[in-house]
Amino acid sequence: MSPLDRPEDPDPEPSERIPAGLLYVPVRSGPAGCTARFFRTPLGGRTAVGFTSAAKLTATLGTEQACIRLSEPALRALAAPLGVSALTVDPQLSAPAAAPSTDLWPHPVAIAHPTPLIG
Repeated sequence: MSPLDRPEDPDPEPSERIPAGLLYVPVRSGPAGCTARFFRTPLGGRTAVGFTSAAKLTATLGTEQACIRLSEPALRALAAPLGVSALTVDPQLSAPAAAPSTDLWPHPVAIAHPTPLIG
């Protein structure tokens, strides 16, 4: 039978995800310890992020970024209660961190008082 005689595979995508293994997961410190950081996709959806090496995490997020090691299933289980189902492994682009602002917000507003009527 030649390759042209075989029927097409109705499911060209694998039905099960291939585990990524232990990932370097970016975290931030919080009042109860460290918390996994979640990011936005280019279309605005929330995603958990993991890196396959510390070097890839550092290249993308910088040397000051703290991380923990989690398996892919553990990261998905951590993200699921927050409504985050997407997992991005080894993203190569990230927006620069926002610079701390010295501006106060909201700006102070002067309130005009009506002139009292004397009468």
